[in-house]
Amino acid sequence: MPDPMLGRDSGAFAHYARAMSDDNTPQSYSYEQAGVSIAAGNALVKAIAPLAKSTARPGADAELGGFGGFFDPRAAGYKDPLLVAANDGVGTKVKLAIDHDRHDHIGIDLVAMCVNDLIVQGAEPLFFLDYFATGKLENGVAERVVAGIAEGCRISGCALIGGETAEMPGMYAAGDYDLAGFCVGAVERGEQLTGDKVADGDVLLGLASSGVHSNGYSLVRRLAEDKGWKLDRPALFDSDTLLIDALIAPTRIYVKSLLPFIRGKDGKPGRINALAHITGGGLLENIPRVLPKGLHARIDVGAWPQPRLMAFLQAQGNIEPAEMARTFNCGIGMVLAVPADDAAALKAELEAAGETVFVIGIVEEGEKGCTVQGKAEEWSAREDWEAVHLA
Repeated sequence: MPDPMLGRDSGAFAHYARAMSDDNTPQSYSYEQAGVSIAAGNALVKAIAPLAKSTARPGADAELGGFGGFFDPRAAGYKDPLLVAANDGVGTKVKLAIDHDRHDHIGIDLVAMCVNDLIVQGAEPLFFLDYFATGKLENGVAERVVAGIAEGCRISGCALIGGETAEMPGMYAAGDYDLAGFCVGAVERGEQLTGDKVADGDVLLGLASSGVHSNGYSLVRRLAEDKGWKLDRPALFDSDTLLIDALIAPTRIYVKSLLPFIRGKDGKPGRINALAHITGGGLLENIPRVLPKGLHARIDVGAWPQPRLMAFLQAQGNIEPAEMARTFNCGIGMVLAVPADDAAALKAELEAAGETVFVIGIVEEGEKGCTVQGKAEEWSAREDWEAVHLA
């Protein structure tokens, strides 16, 4: 007969009885004995509260402790906003951070992967929430991670209004953790970027990346293992930088430099027709995501110098140019489609705002997609080459 008290076969009662001591007193259990420390979680919330408060902005006071976080779009200056949401993680770059005690900037990556996706739609990031999961909470590590998240929020101008810390013994190996981020932004109705404004003849501007960003790390880590890289030694391509520091440099956040050119001014529309965040899929697969039907992007890799880090990765893995174009950002973290007659002025103004900008290609009539092409010796090619992706 099923035991009505236990909701399972009565044999389970014998197992329960074995947990009793010799004098028939039931063993007392606690959450702490199961591997979850409520006290550590409370201490973490107390420690990170000032970090969250440092990200306060109009519309959010960034106080922690409630069941949810509030945001007031009117207080942020919006009249008729469209809300845009994004979520992401940082992939196996987290494993590099864990293995080499580089926890301070991985939070910037988390924010960057979300806010750069929002700016592509023309949206200003408003507020951010994080999810930090681990087997055993180590507040020193968690605080460093959240400090990086707060820094990413300050860089992008959004408020850290909440998050979740999950301590799950048995789910993660000792010292391991994982991250997820969630961000909401807003754009005034009519100013959103959807790609519908892109036209034949538009110029493609590329904004330089700060490194590998947060994609392709499964390949990076495989190369590191197979080739026996000494990550704690100076990089072969930069004797002033440890290889681990070059590999784990945080993702560049493009929000503040791009927003002024996205928004209309004095009744005039914004000056950018489309933006593509170069993440997984590289240049080859991300640019077509913002093109309308009947338009094709053509990218010339000779238009910018191949970063030494990218050349190192390619040489170490004997990676074909086409594989580079669909795996890594190859030195370009964001691509803008802009009217040809404004391209030179935009380039100069973006450079004045702190970006490194290259004219990397053009939009032309053709099947929706992207061609990345190079001449012999560019990206170590033995002959002229091209890689094509049709969306």
